[in-house]
Amino acid sequence: MFKGFKEFVLRGNVIELAVAVVIGAAFTAVVNSIVNNLINPLIGVIFQADTLDSAMVVSIPTVTGGVAEVKFGAVLGAIVAFLIVATVVYFAFVLPMNTLKERAEAKRNSGTPDPDAPESELTLLAEIRDLLAEQRERSGTRAE
Repeated sequence: MFKGFKEFVLRGNVIELAVAVVIGAAFTAVVNSIVNNLINPLIGVIFQADTLDSAMVVSIPTVTGGVAEVKFGAVLGAIVAFLIVATVVYFAFVLPMNTLKERAEAKRNSGTPDPDAPESELTLLAEIRDLLAEQRERSGTRAE
């Protein structure tokens, strides 16, 4: 019962996911700070409001006599935050990983072996076969 749980928890992808969640939470705090303390005030100045939450607010009277507020500024702030996150993720993670993959693929296609790359199973099996054949020849035994 606990063996299966232990295997699940110790899998590489579970650990990677946990690290990604922690880094994502820290990254979210940084992005929120940038948006709330830098970008929102700058956009708020353009719309003459303290924050984007109070910018571009449209009041709509309701049937019950109250007022519903549509906050376009708050939506704009969320869009700006999303675009900042997407930009940073693309340039900090996606673009470098794609570049590394392209370089590795080009190196593989060029036929130049990578001395740091682990040997494939096929190569290892061929080496074992050759060593066994060499050993048989030295001992004078033949495979039938």
